[in-house]
Amino acid sequence: MQGLLVRVARALNRLWGRDGSVFSDRYHARQLRTPKEVRTALAYVLQNARHHGLRILGIDPFSSGRWFDGWSRKIRVATRLPGTTARTWLLRVGWRRHGLIGLEEVPRGASP
Repeated sequence: MQGLLVRVARALNRLWGRDGSVFSDRYHARQLRTPKEVRTALAYVLQNARHHGLRILGIDPFSSGRWFDGWSRKIRVATRLPGTTARTWLLRVGWRRHGLIGLEEVPRGASP
C-alpha cells in the first residue's frame, strides 16, 4: 500500500509540476493477532461503504463480498475467486469463532 501511495504521489507531483508531500498521513500496517481482530478487519473491508455512511442494499459491489463465504445469511457466491484463498488459520477458521458477518453489519471503529 505504501508503495502505491509513493507512485501516486510522484505521478501527481509530476503532473502538477511540484515536489513534496501529497498525502498527509501514511498507510500504517500492523499484524492482526487474534480471531476477533481478524473478524473486525474483514467486516471493515467488506462493509467499508456502509462504514462511511453509504446506503447499499446487500453486498457492496466494490468489495470482494460476492466471493466471501462467511456471511451470516446464505448468498449466491461467485465461482471464480479474484485472488488467492486464505492460507492462515486466522483467516480460514479462527475469525469464525466470533460469528459470521451480517450483510447489514456496520463495523465500529475498525482500523485494520
